[in-house]
Amino acid sequence: MITKMTKYSMILLSGDLERFLSGVQELGMVDITRSVTGTDDASKEMTSLIGRCRAAAASLHALAKEHREASASAGDSAVPPAADLSAEELLNAFEGNAARREEIASELDALDKEYRKALPWGEFSPSDVDRLRAAGLTPHFYCVSDKRFSPSWEEQYPLQVLTRDNGNICFVVLTRTDAAGDDMDAAGPPAAEETQLPPRPASQVQAGMQALRSENDRLVAEALGYASRSSELTELADRTFASLDLHLAGTSSLLEGEGTISVVEGFAPTADDAAVQEYLEHGPCTVYWQAEAAKGADNPPIKLRNNWFARLFEPVGGLYELPNYDELDLTPYFAPFYMLFFGFCLGDMGYGLILVITGIAVTLALPKFSGYGKLIAWLGVGSLILPLFSGTFFGMKLADILPMPDNIKALFFSDLKMFWFAIIFGLFQIVFARMLKAIFAFSKRRWDEALTEVGWSMLIVWAACAYAGSQMGTKLLPHVVAQVLVFGGLVLVLFCSKPAKFFLLRPLKGIVSLYDITSIFGDMLSYIRLFGLGTTGGILALVINSIAMTLSGIPYVGWPVTVIFLIFGHLAVMGLSCLGAFVHPVRLTFVEFYKNVGFEGGGRAYRPLKSYSNNK
Repeated sequence: MITKMTKYSMILLSGDLERFLSGVQELGMVDITRSVTGTDDASKEMTSLIGRCRAAAASLHALAKEHREASASAGDSAVPPAADLSAEELLNAFEGNAARREEIASELDALDKEYRKALPWGEFSPSDVDRLRAAGLTPHFYCVSDKRFSPSWEEQYPLQVLTRDNGNICFVVLTRTDAAGDDMDAAGPPAAEETQLPPRPASQVQAGMQALRSENDRLVAEALGYASRSSELTELADRTFASLDLHLAGTSSLLEGEGTISVVEGFAPTADDAAVQEYLEHGPCTVYWQAEAAKGADNPPIKLRNNWFARLFEPVGGLYELPNYDELDLTPYFAPFYMLFFGFCLGDMGYGLILVITGIAVTLALPKFSGYGKLIAWLGVGSLILPLFSGTFFGMKLADILPMPDNIKALFFSDLKMFWFAIIFGLFQIVFARMLKAIFAFSKRRWDEALTEVGWSMLIVWAACAYAGSQMGTKLLPHVVAQVLVFGGLVLVLFCSKPAKFFLLRPLKGIVSLYDITSIFGDMLSYIRLFGLGTTGGILALVINSIAMTLSGIPYVGWPVTVIFLIFGHLAVMGLSCLGAFVHPVRLTFVEFYKNVGFEGGGRAYRPLKSYSNNK
């Protein structure tokens, strides 16, 4: 359900605004309405600092994880930063460290390319080339493959082979030069293309690369030392965020009286009125305030308040939108359906048992994620309940593997019964959604809307029972009840769905609304996906079992291979089935259920102004 909110309108001197909002921040209960977004230099600077801190903390976490095993094997190579460094100085030091490591990575990449080019030429000294030119000789360098090199070139030209490496031959041809510096002899073989000698030998390039790697190792050790204080960067980001929140609240307040008076608007849960009003009355500033019950037109923030079970499904509802303040919180109403729909789509009690065990383990081992662990466990419970109708356990039928009387075996549903059960289950949710909409409309005194939904619910129940009875060769409803449902439903739909000033015109306009029957029929067919996904998962599990049994015939290693294949095969099928079992019930919830309830959404989350200490 949605927590009731109180709207506070507050007037105070602008000079007291910062002190007043600091007190509200410490109180941690009031959501300040931000009609104007602060885009001044201070807010930009704080936003940038928050991003830098979070990026640095994430990088340090990744770096520490990457080098944890290497550090453990090579000893503690981390270099702790100076103890007197503040969080801001630590951030600047790490950013400088990271920037230099990026430069080294770029330089190493360039040197690696230079090393590959210099390697075939072996050892040489650039000064030797200079002495040759000073003596009137010009060296011309070539590098060709073994197949293209002709031994006759050594007789035709003053040629000296320098290296033979990886099928390539590098050689030099010397020519004489005149006073003008022009070649007096033929440069070299016309079949070979002249190239440039690298500026330095590969050994010097390798030495430069080694120096850079040593510097990088030192920087990595230094960064690993920073990682020991990465929590300080996270705390700095949280503190700055709280300061930014306070700054934006101040800059968004309306200034009146030539900037001397500030008008602030905020919302707080009605249950916290006593604490909020105590601060307003006896706080550090003189505040003129007015409190009134929030209305939908005020666009108050939305804070959900549900029981322990429905609260687990709030993250699922959060994938769509929060309700408006004047709407129903649908979380408690779709939660049981979602749990059972998930189990229907998963379609296997064995997988449900694994989910229950996994959820309990997550809840006990990781208290921080206990909410998600409990949700997984309850989804597992749904996966134990629904597949029980067909009796599917790790792809096998309980009726086939357990000894039981025939009258007990007859209780398990066939595939055809599961098909119709999916449709019946879907119709039940549709009727439930429309009746929920009718009850809510009654509470808001929207009589025509409420009676229309009651009429449609009556027609859906009558049509479902009439069709089911025709297939079974019997009447499921007494004649009088059937007539009340069909004629009463038609009257309500025709007379209430299209209000008109002249009462007798209502049925003429209401005939158009009967077209809605096509939408209901389409919604009903959408629930067939429950049967389809559950059956598909069961078939895949059966295929895994079948393949595993064929592997058991392998001599000596047959059964170990079978067990391994069963474990990994069923885990793969369960993962694939869980994906479908999560997505498709979400679709049924947000499309079919929300639509039939008349959900609009668009609410904004309750986010009170809180200090750093309250946020921790």
